[in-house]
Parts: sequence; structure tokens; C-alpha cells
Amino acid sequence: MPDTLIKVDLTKSAYENDKVHNRWHPDIPMVEWVNPGDDFIIETYDWTGGFIKNNDSADDVRDIDLSIVHFLSGPIGVKGAEPGDLLVVDLLDVGPLKESLWGFNGFFSKQNGGGFLTDHFPLAQKSIWDIKGLYTSSRHVPGVNFAGLIHPGLIGCLPDPKLLATWNERETALIATNPTRVPGLANPPFAPTAHAGQAKGDVKAKIGAEGARTVPPREHGGNCDIKDLSRGSKIYFPVYVPGGGLSMGDLHFSQGDGEITFCGAIEMAGWVHMRVNLIKGGMAKYGIKNPIFKPSPITPTYNDYLIFEG
Repeated sequence: MPDTLIKVDLTKSAYENDKVHNRWHPDIPMVEWVNPGDDFIIETYDWTGGFIKNNDSADDVRDIDLSIVHFLSGPIGVKGAEPGDLLVVDLLDVGPLKESLWGFNGFFSKQNGGGFLTDHFPLAQKSIWDIKGLYTSSRHVPGVNFAGLIHPGLIGCLPDPKLLATWNERETALIATNPTRVPGLANPPFAPTAHAGQAKGDVKAKIGAEGARTVPPREHGGNCDIKDLSRGSKIYFPVYVPGGGLSMGDLHFSQGDGEITFCGAIEMAGWVHMRVNLIKGGMAKYGIKNPIFKPSPITPTYNDYLIFEG
């Protein structure tokens, strides 16, 4: 069995786990190191770090402080990885934690998170989904049972200082185009709820002040929410810092093509089994500045028919 490099304890706050972080910054320390060719398992919290509970009330969706998200496991350093390389990640398997066989789906309120449908559904709503192997069903959506396609909604590498500055300048300019919009056009750095992993002292304070929020996808990967990024996928990540700094989280039991309600997936805590390799100088060799991936060969089939054999 491969080693589990990062474990999570769902009975404790994600802020107590120093192998987890919720901002992107080049100074976040690597929590584990692996060699090219290694395979290993990473456990993850759900994207809220356990704030959303398995109950029948949507008050937690309504009231969550969204500046705490997303809680990511990592960063993992890959020995020999240098800026300009490509980090090749094979997603070998992915699943829910055995002590947490449920997930949640939510409509976030217009006043807290929003989404593309908030004019039609402005109030918070939530459904809980029980996971039974390949299938899921919900007490809140009777009569529905379907096969999921489990995938990490968020996976990427650390930015270098130049790329981080580009993000913050770009998003600050976007916010300035409509600073009173609800919900906001972007999320600037916010130190009070930053979790900087194993960073301490002045470095921790710097990460809090400068660290990019995890909501949008960017040049390094991040919150891509691609449902086909599942078992059997191969991802090519640009490397911006020595070691790469691979982090992941925000696992989904299932999701459509995007998340139009802001929380349009069935969110869950889980684990990812992966293998890493390097392509030296791969960014220049292949002209890549954003991640690319080969989708999973496994796709649920929802055709409804019977096969009779004899």
C-alpha cells in the first residue's frame, strides 16, 4: 500500500492541521517531499473544513465565513522540480473518507457567495447526499439515485512572487470596476482567516497579507472544478517554485459542467492516490503556461436499459 502522507482528523478544526493551508503564496513551507515516480495518498477536508454539517438546516450555508475557504492539503515538494519544469500528476484513484460517507450540495445566498442563479434562488439551500459505493442518494431529493464521478475540484502548484503579484494586481483592478457589487467580483487577500500551514512569525504574517484566495482558477491550476479530472486523469502543471508545491482539496463526489449555484457539486472529505513525475524544461519545450490534462477514461453511463442474456 502507498504511504498516506497527509491525514486529516474531521473531529478537529482544519486550522489545527499544519499540513493544510487556505491561501496561495510562494512562502508556504512544503510539508512533505517525494521523488519523481513516487505514488502516495493525500487525505483532504471538504472545502469548508467541516463547517457544513450533516443535518436538515441550511443555516450553515447561509452563515459560513467564506474567507476561510478552501482548505487544501499540502504543499507537497517534488525533489528536483525547478521553475520551468512540468509536474506530471497521475490521478490513480480517489474516494470518500470511510468515516465520512456523505456529502453536501448547496445554493449559496445572494448575500454570501452568490452564484449564477441568485436572482432566481436568492436564499441559502442545502441537500445532504449519502454515499453508498459508486452511488449516492439524498433524503432531501427523494427518488434520485445515481452514479458519481469523484474528482478533486481544486489542485495546483504554488505561484512564484511575480505570478502572485500579477494575480493580486489583476484582481484588485477587477474589483475596482464595480466595488459595491454583491457578490463581489473577486476576493482580495484577507489576513484574519488565513491558514499558512507550517509558516510562523513574520512569514506567516506576510502570507496572510499577500496570499491569494483560492476561489478562482489561475495559471497554476487551482479551483478548476472539472468533473472529468477523475481516476485515470493525467495533469501537466507548470512549476513556478523549487519543488513545485502541489496542493489539493475540495473533493467532489459528483458535479455537472461547472458549479452554477456556487456550490454545485456534492462536496465531501476524501482521499486522492496519485503519482508524480517531471518533464524537465517542459514549459518552454511544449509552450505551456497553464495546466493541461488528459480526462479520465471512466465516465458514468446514465442510459436506462436492461440486458437479457441466455
